[in-house]
Amino acid sequence: MDLARQRIVVTGGAGFLGRFVQAQLKARGVAPANILVPLHKGYDLTDRRAVERLYADTKPTVVIHLAAEVGGIGANRANPGRFFYANMAMGLHMIEQARIVGLGKFVQVGTICAYPKFTPVPFREEDLWNGYPEETNAPYGLAKKALLVMLQAYRQQYGLNGIYLLPVNLYGPGDDFDLQTSHVIPALVRKFVHAVDTGAKEVEVWGTGKASREFLYVEDCARAIVAAAERYDGPEPVNVGAGLEITIRALAEKIGALTGFSGRIVWDSSKPDGQPRRCLDTSRAAEYFAFRAQVDLDEGLRRTIQWWREHESAS
Repeated sequence: MDLARQRIVVTGGAGFLGRFVQAQLKARGVAPANILVPLHKGYDLTDRRAVERLYADTKPTVVIHLAAEVGGIGANRANPGRFFYANMAMGLHMIEQARIVGLGKFVQVGTICAYPKFTPVPFREEDLWNGYPEETNAPYGLAKKALLVMLQAYRQQYGLNGIYLLPVNLYGPGDDFDLQTSHVIPALVRKFVHAVDTGAKEVEVWGTGKASREFLYVEDCARAIVAAAERYDGPEPVNVGAGLEITIRALAEKIGALTGFSGRIVWDSSKPDGQPRRCLDTSRAAEYFAFRAQVDLDEGLRRTIQWWREHESAS
């Protein structure tokens, strides 16, 4: 697909990942006037009538659906019902309206939280249905996974060209650094930078540190999404990641060192670790649309820390 010839709606396009997706689309030659970013104040995507109006107003040929209600373990524990409803409703209405208008292509960005709690590492797409997700984020993960089923069913019955991507945990400049809602990297960056700035001798971190995660720099993820929109037209879900695993303990120590923190890390084992391990097999992405991550973790963390230091006074 020649994206430069398309009218592309990017839901969530004003958000963390969305801004990088917009930049990648422009780099592919898409005119800014053909990148259409609906804002929540104008279009509540959980409302069917608002979604109908969005399609009528923008007349897209491609939709990249990034919009989500999401957060870290704490936010998922506090809002399981809202996270299930909002993510299910947004995807349901967006995909159904795509069918009605005969959309050329629908790109659904899912979540790694859809995988079963005890998926063997590295996670392969074939294992997606071999168990129940980790309990703290299961409502969010299941709502997103249901959209994979919907797209596959709509492809079979209606011929809708919908693809489904499974990005691993993202991080980078512009992430959510609010300690009530953030994911692990921005939360740790904020805590360690604050400790350095105030001379604190300790930083408290949730869990035991034994759980592992894989992290993908946000700009790499945006490249993958745009590459898939251009080159991939299949029904199978595709993992998007860097293919490298690190424990939360090692991650915290790394961020502490990069921020210049020399104190003690205190682990609050009364808080949950979440999924025990998380690391992807990324061979499909390499095969189907030639994606490989370019920014390594150390470089990505340095860029993220620098961004936060430049913007923390505005938080």
